[in-house]
Amino acid sequence: MTLIYLVAGEQSGDALGARLMAALRVRRTDMSFAGVGGEAMAAQGLHSLFPMRELALMGLLEVLPRLWQLRARIGETVADIAARRPAVVVTIDSPGFTLRVLKAVAPLGIPRVHYVAPQIWAWRPGRAKHYPGLWDRLLCLLPFEPAFFARYGLPARFVGHPVLESGADRGDGGRFRARHLIPAGVPVITLMPGSRRTEVGRLLPVLGAALQQVAAQVPGLAPVVPVAGPVADAVRQGVAAWPVRPILVDATEEKYDAFAASAAALTKSGTSTLELALAGVPMVVAYRVNPLSAEIARRLVKIRYASILNLLAEREVVPELLQESCTPGRLAEVMVSLLTDPARAAAQRAACREVLASLRPEDGLLPSDEAAEAVLELLADGGGRASVS
Repeated sequence: MTLIYLVAGEQSGDALGARLMAALRVRRTDMSFAGVGGEAMAAQGLHSLFPMRELALMGLLEVLPRLWQLRARIGETVADIAARRPAVVVTIDSPGFTLRVLKAVAPLGIPRVHYVAPQIWAWRPGRAKHYPGLWDRLLCLLPFEPAFFARYGLPARFVGHPVLESGADRGDGGRFRARHLIPAGVPVITLMPGSRRTEVGRLLPVLGAALQQVAAQVPGLAPVVPVAGPVADAVRQGVAAWPVRPILVDATEEKYDAFAASAAALTKSGTSTLELALAGVPMVVAYRVNPLSAEIARRLVKIRYASILNLLAEREVVPELLQESCTPGRLAEVMVSLLTDPARAAAQRAACREVLASLRPEDGLLPSDEAAEAVLELLADGGGRASVS
């Protein structure tokens, strides 16, 4: 059997890894897998070296108290790779963890792929000078990234964005309403506080207060909160005291059914914005981090927008309310406008469709198939051994 070692650090990477595993199996029946992943990769047969949720941290002040544990997990992962000697190592996103793993395993001479380019184009582009030799293949999700990395002598390949095969556009709104006894005339709204504990802790109270204000202006709302596995308990506890109690959904299929039924959404920035756009749901983007982390980010970030949709469109396609602007009153104001102004909602949907079209691979393959082809080409080429000096 050909062993592929995959390392994912958060829920979005887990989904990427699972689709990549499935695409590789279609092409090669002799594949086996090991590494670090979550529930989606486990469903494809991966037994995670340790719980992936230990890596789902973000923000300088959130990471520092856990630094010793993260270093220990890096050492454990590297030792496991050295013992197993896989045919290729595929690290997925989470650069704070995965790039350290790649550097540490470089002396082993094992071919390495990094899936999801580090977003250094957003901040500290000079870090690119540290990357030569870290990987043999870099797989990018965004169409402008290969040109950016080429400026630093780092070949990269655009494989398309995996949201296109997520199924977010195939939900059944009627089924969702029937399951939860929601009449046809009742507006459904989706609130997405994130999949990391730090995100949920900061965003969930704000979303709950905003919901209360929206409900006062648009009576009879049916709010929905998708629950991500790593933070399920925190979300359930957090919404228990909300005056307007939401419907909680934890299955992906039901989440997409909720999207299909939704008139608008209030979401954290990230992949969730692309899922909602694919489902045709108008949205408001909200985000908060630790104030010190935010101040550091302001000094370093080189881009105008937090949302991928706005970044690709090079204009504000979806409203962004971040940090000090992320207040219940401001969020409620914009949400009410989306719910009561059909023209504004329709204009956002049309702009989002244009952005999504740019995320498709040119050769017509699905993103996971494109990524699988890149991994197999590396194996066929003998690995193209890189080294870190």
